[in-house]
Amino acid sequence: MKIINIAPLLAGLLLGCSQQAAQTAGDAAAKPVATVNGVAISREMYEFVAKNVMGKPSAELTPEQRQQLLDDLVRAEVTAQQAIKDGLDKQGESGIRLQLMRLQLLEQASAEKFNSANKPTEAEIKAEYDARVAALPKTEYHARHILVKTEAEAKDAIERIKKGQKFETVAAQVSLDSSKANGGDLGFFSPAAMVKPFSDAVVALKKGEMTQTPVESQFGWHVIKLEDTRESPPPPFDAVKDQVEQMVRNKKFLAHSEELIKTAKIEKTL
Repeated sequence: MKIINIAPLLAGLLLGCSQQAAQTAGDAAAKPVATVNGVAISREMYEFVAKNVMGKPSAELTPEQRQQLLDDLVRAEVTAQQAIKDGLDKQGESGIRLQLMRLQLLEQASAEKFNSANKPTEAEIKAEYDARVAALPKTEYHARHILVKTEAEAKDAIERIKKGQKFETVAAQVSLDSSKANGGDLGFFSPAAMVKPFSDAVVALKKGEMTQTPVESQFGWHVIKLEDTRESPPPPFDAVKDQVEQMVRNKKFLAHSEELIKTAKIEKTL
């Protein structure tokens, strides 16, 4: 019989075991699917694992799958209880991971509750879109480049091109970049997509011009030729509305958390 992998949820089970004493009467009202040394494995837990591990409610699983899922939960619970007896929930990396997972899960739950009660308005989403569009680069650049290891190699490439060799030919022969197969052609790109020394050099060029001195970046030395420029239209509002709405939600929750920090009693010792 194949064992179902519920390892990703084991940390949650460990945390749940350590909090069993704090179960509410509402938790006990639902009949558990099993008990292990007096600790209940709730129907809610069982269904949660079914949906998130098996991808469907338990009612849609085969009898064998349902039984295997229950057996694996029991096995995980037994192992978790032993881990707690050994103090692994309070020491070492496992204890730290549990603490971090607890913080992350509770922060996520708090964000979901806050966002549900503070949904962005259409005006807020549009304002965020307009602000993002205003910050976008207005021009895209089409360039070729040659990438070599040393400044001397870059200077040599420049001299070869000045003497009449085609940029594409020199790029194909000496460039270390994968674009050498296309004569160093990088296509159109936004300056923000490139490292700063490269983008600064490209923006300073006029159409058809080549850098007269090598440009150094963390990747090596570049010789750059600007082929063309074009205006870069922003994405339509409707096409990115969902992403922008999430940005507004994130900003709202960040502001909310900042307010919580202001009212909290915090003593930093680091």
